[in-house]
Amino acid sequence: MDLTKATISSKEAPIETDPKRLIPYLCNNFYRLGWVSGTGGGMSIKISNKIYIAPSGVQKEMMRPEDIFVIDAVGEIIEKPLNCNLSMSECTPLFLNAYRMRNAGAVIHSHSINSNLVTVITPGTEFRITRQEMIKGIRKGSALVSHRNDETLIVPIIENTCYERELTEKMADAIRKYPDTNAVLVRRHGVYVWGPSWQGAKTMAECYEYLFEIAVEMRKLNMRYD
Repeated sequence: MDLTKATISSKEAPIETDPKRLIPYLCNNFYRLGWVSGTGGGMSIKISNKIYIAPSGVQKEMMRPEDIFVIDAVGEIIEKPLNCNLSMSECTPLFLNAYRMRNAGAVIHSHSINSNLVTVITPGTEFRITRQEMIKGIRKGSALVSHRNDETLIVPIIENTCYERELTEKMADAIRKYPDTNAVLVRRHGVYVWGPSWQGAKTMAECYEYLFEIAVEMRKLNMRYD
């Protein structure tokens, strides 16, 4: 499917400018990548003073535009889905961390196998990797400059909890301690990635995923990646 041509009618705006259609489209693709399986994971996009969020407990590959919640900057609901049985995402307070603390334009939460495994093979509170070309796809915090491939990329790791909302302050602490990061790993859980726009968040999520995967593969070969 060509994203630039994904319109329902000639009068409808392109899908990339309509977050209610874009989030289901992207979540469908993330499902196929194994990032949001079993209704886990999610995504949100901020446009002006509105934040669009995928609901909780929905099959991500079956999500529809009318399933999306819209909230304001403090988390108050502006628009509810047509399906009154849907609930707000458990990820909402963690998404808000990135919007409030980093002025993010979008946040992706992945449950990919590699983002989980890399926290299992990494002791301590930091995932580190260096001398990989895809490091250049990761920005340094909110700056316009990106990492160089010969620099060490550091992603903080926080410990998982039984309920997603209980991760909120842990994630906020990690964001404060690591001003250059655009991601926070959750041990045996997954990763939160944000960017200045949905394109930026998607691009960095793909780069992080590549780096997590290559680290797992290098560990199998008893090779150092840090």
